[in-house]
Amino acid sequence: MKRKYYKTGELSKIYKIGRDSIKYYEKLGLLNPTRDTNSYRMYTIKDICNLNLIRELRTLGFSMQRIKEYLQNRNIENTKNMLKEEIELIEKKVDDLNSHKKSLQKRLHSIDSCVKHTTFNRIELLYMNKRKALTVESNVSFDENVDYLIQRLSEKFDNKFYILGNSNFGAVFDSNSISKDIYNSYKHTFCLLDDNSPNYNFILDEGYYVTYTYKGDYKQYSKVFDMLYKFIEINKYTILGDPIEIYKIDVYETSIEDEYVTQVQIPVKLLSDLGL
Repeated sequence: MKRKYYKTGELSKIYKIGRDSIKYYEKLGLLNPTRDTNSYRMYTIKDICNLNLIRELRTLGFSMQRIKEYLQNRNIENTKNMLKEEIELIEKKVDDLNSHKKSLQKRLHSIDSCVKHTTFNRIELLYMNKRKALTVESNVSFDENVDYLIQRLSEKFDNKFYILGNSNFGAVFDSNSISKDIYNSYKHTFCLLDDNSPNYNFILDEGYYVTYTYKGDYKQYSKVFDMLYKFIEINKYTILGDPIEIYKIDVYETSIEDEYVTQVQIPVKLLSDLGL
């Protein structure tokens, strides 16, 4: 024979939710227990039904107010409308998950490509197309934690990108600080986006960049910049802006510093562009 009543402790154990949550649902009017002779709350089959619906709808992201409206006025027509809303929410979650999946697949490919096809420890002159990015004003040192700034980026732009799925975090150096042999001062942190992205607030200009890609920790700056500036001077290029660094593989992918991959880029104008 089916039981007619359940105590608070039994509901808490069955649904793996705290007693406070059950009391909260009661306060909202979603559960309506009676009292036994010892003043213990006793929940009915109807309360069990409501808890099942609350759990399902909360999982899909429905607000408590929306759930309350539904439970207090439940009929065939309202149930059909609620099911349609559920379908829409599930489709949105599926779209979000597929987007996340594509991002992770792209990241996996970029890691493989970086490890297998990158030219390390050699200065290269590369032409870069215009690049869109999300950025926050930084003006901080590396010691103040670039990773914290990346979190600020994620919060500011409502988590429009995934940290593990993105190989294009970077920072813009402060040239004035570099001239004083200070290599841990940044103007911006940024995240590069797809070319067709509509949500961006920063552009890395199209043009030539003198680049150098290396493995290991970030303490190689002095040597790297000495080489790059000497290369630029020998070739009589004109520096057009602040240096950039891209973290192709860093702490998010590995805790082994020797596996870090960083690329430094300096925008330049060639002699031919100057009409010489």
